[in-house]
Amino acid sequence: MKNRAEVLVLDDEAIVCERLKAHLESNGFQVETFTESRQAMHRLTEKTFDVVVTDLKMEGPSGLDVLRFVRDQMHGTQVIMITGYASMEAARTADYTGVYDFVLKPFQLDEMGKLVKKAAKKATRLRGRTEE
Repeated sequence: MKNRAEVLVLDDEAIVCERLKAHLESNGFQVETFTESRQAMHRLTEKTFDVVVTDLKMEGPSGLDVLRFVRDQMHGTQVIMITGYASMEAARTADYTGVYDFVLKPFQLDEMGKLVKKAAKKATRLRGRTEE
């Protein structure tokens, strides 16, 4: 069974976006990628995604800004925060703000795929939709 969940990936490293997009699409997800947080946030005003995978530290709005925006504007959308610069303060803030999970770079694509699938199921459940 193919997944039809929609995922937005935001990371200022294009290679992270490319690899994650290829892996998630091969598992049936519909994926849009962004390397600039302002562009990603603009897209989030146009479309609701099931899962947002965002880097924590970027130029412009941070991953925490994206998380707060999603929490305020999108019922059910799950946010997975990725970072190579983890700090206890950032993890606590993300947890308090409602992040689905906090993942350190480098991560395994298979593990990230499983995590996105679980997050998408939660988004579907929260929105009261049935899976295809």
